[in-house]
Amino acid sequence: MSIQVGILGATGYTGGELVRLLACHPEVDLAMVTSEQYAGQPLEKAFPHVRGTGAPVCVKLDPALVAASCQVVFCALPHMASMEVVGSLLDAGCRVVDLSADFRIKDAEVFAQWYGEAHKAESLLEEAVYGLPELNRRAIAKARLVANPGCYPTSVILALAPLLAQGLVETRGVVVDSKSGVSGAGRSPNKGNLFPEIAEGFRPYKVTGHRHIPEMEQELSRVAGQEVRLRFTPHLLPQIRGILSTLYLRPTLPVTSALVESTYRNFYGETGFIRILPAGEVPSTNQVKGSNYCDIGWAMDERTGYMVVMSAIDNLVKGAAGQAIQNMNLMMGLPEDMGLKQFPLFP
Repeated sequence: MSIQVGILGATGYTGGELVRLLACHPEVDLAMVTSEQYAGQPLEKAFPHVRGTGAPVCVKLDPALVAASCQVVFCALPHMASMEVVGSLLDAGCRVVDLSADFRIKDAEVFAQWYGEAHKAESLLEEAVYGLPELNRRAIAKARLVANPGCYPTSVILALAPLLAQGLVETRGVVVDSKSGVSGAGRSPNKGNLFPEIAEGFRPYKVTGHRHIPEMEQELSRVAGQEVRLRFTPHLLPQIRGILSTLYLRPTLPVTSALVESTYRNFYGETGFIRILPAGEVPSTNQVKGSNYCDIGWAMDERTGYMVVMSAIDNLVKGAAGQAIQNMNLMMGLPEDMGLKQFPLFP
């Protein structure tokens, strides 16, 4: 019998990507999609490209109605909105994958410091499992509530975690330079995201105090067994999809290309969605677009002594919807890659 799935906030970019991917999932029946703006209308009014997927008509969000219809719920709601409904869904027996930032930070005080508001479902923070399957598969499989990682953190944590786990790089002074396509800013109208504002240009934003910093430091500190501090700067690319993160790291001991490669391969194994590139090759957002893959490459700068690590993901797939489905598969005892075997689109 198919798993009955609902998507809350189905008419944002992440919601639309969930619909596209779930339409190809052999064990899922999309039972409900919610949208305040498009309530009462077919989903194709918001996303013509999903015509023919059999997606239901959009309805307004009613947690009781969702719980009565769905076994698994993807919350693709704005930040601060998921915490208002997740508790009631869990009480009704649903399993939840939340794609907002509401349950990623374990410490309620840290959450309030970075997001400017007190958490309204603090009792659920400890239970929520951070949904990076490559690090937390066992815990995700048992979870009722999974906090799907942010797109930037996915690219950074996957690139850095194996090196920290083996103590190969310093935990202080880590410099992260990330670039994202404009879809990462969401679908709501914003002058700064208009085509004339971003085309043929390239700019940083939130140079200090980006809200993904505590999420990255929390998870990387757990892997390292000690506090990790990042110097993180995001940039907006004049393209729709993709994140490329470049990390500048100080090795703690002499490292060779063979040691770095074996560290990554031993940590991630030969299966899953992490593709370790051969020495000398660099990742590109064009080579992961539309897929759930994360490509990782590296180089040693012998002159300065820095190790340079690079990772590329599609921010809407491995950085959001694809990873959420990967988490659902684990939670429901399905093969982790079910419904996610699409190869990247190129060019």
